Amino acid sequence: MAQEMNNRQAYFNYHIDDKYVAGIVLLGSEVKSIREGKLSFQDSFGFFDQGELWLRGLYIGEYSKGTVNNHIAVHDRKLLLSKKELKKWEARMKEKGLTIVPLRVFFNEKNLVKVEIGLARGKKLHDKRDTIKTREVTREIKRYLK
Repeated sequence: MAQEMNNRQAYFNYHIDDKYVAGIVLLGSEVKSIREGKLSFQDSFGFFDQGELWLRGLYIGEYSKGTVNNHIAVHDRKLLLSKKELKKWEARMKEKGLTIVPLRVFFNEKNLVKVEIGLARGKKLHDKRDTIKTREVTREIKRYLK
């Protein structure tokens, strides 16, 4: 049973400026699929529509024991934030080069599904190379220390 799913690719492709934990509107079969670990962040991003924050491209696989009323795997899902937070991020989104990406999906202590989203700026190719280089160096250091 998957309790937390991280979007490792987001940390590689983006500099994360700000983070929030938001609720997400889901169907029952979607929650059960997340518990089974059928979730993919591939090409998912956040966008504003009429003052509301939505998540597009988040793949939640169909529930294995679902019936005809099973959910659609990829559709827009509404994120739940306070009006103050929404206005702040909507103003920041007007800056060039910023996007909203989901960083992780997890269950909180009340067993509710939460999404950690980040306000991100895309990395350049040389930044990605630096990330790879530091990761390999730390891996080598750990290998020698063992």
